[in-house]
Amino acid sequence: MHQYFEINEQGCNIRCKLYCKDKALAKKAVIFGTGFVGHKDNRAAEGFAEKLLSKHKDAMVVVFNWPAHGDDVRKKLKLEDCDTYLGMVIRELRTRFGIDELYAYATSFGGYLFLKYISEHGNPFRKVALRCPAVGMYDVLNGVIMHKDDHDRLLKGKDIQVGFDRKIVVTKAFLDELRDNDIRNRDFLDYADDLLILHGTADEVVPFDSGKLFAENNVIEFVPVEGADHRFQNPTHMSLATKYVMQFFDM
Repeated sequence: MHQYFEINEQGCNIRCKLYCKDKALAKKAVIFGTGFVGHKDNRAAEGFAEKLLSKHKDAMVVVFNWPAHGDDVRKKLKLEDCDTYLGMVIRELRTRFGIDELYAYATSFGGYLFLKYISEHGNPFRKVALRCPAVGMYDVLNGVIMHKDDHDRLLKGKDIQVGFDRKIVVTKAFLDELRDNDIRNRDFLDYADDLLILHGTADEVVPFDSGKLFAENNVIEFVPVEGADHRFQNPTHMSLATKYVMQFFDM
């Protein structure tokens, strides 16, 4: 049901994973954006793809590595590169696979990056579902993921390795980029009808209230999931999220 492919353009090597029953029948695609230190073999993406493809033979789901994530060849993370990667994946689906009907499902850091892309390029997606989006990514990285020793090393001009199960290199320049690109200060009212935010009330990484306030400020539909943590590790919570997303996509 899945296969790997790469996009090699403009000095980039974007490694992707495609879920599809029959590419010849595919008319719509969901791009799944993983979170911080996530990768293309994401279990949540796989579970979502299995559920979606069991009902829609004309769909595909594509997951890809962000720069410096998974087995990506880049060593350091830059917002510009993230923007480039997402844009190239969108273009690849349109040109290589002939897909015009695009949807997006992103989580955490991926949600931040998708929102940033939309604010800067317009919305290329029919619908965008975000689960626990890190709308205040600078605060999340600076105050939750990083430790005091990490801050001290950055101030001394040294790079650090941060993350959860996996770790990636973070530079002071990247942290400064996040500070200077706070999407909470941007206006998403023009895109609100096509956006959905799901957020677990027990999220231990991205504060529930930050997602709720962002949604309220931009009149975005907001669905609280009672008791769900950041990763929606409880299968019942994940199943509920999949249900909401597929209903929002009208799939």
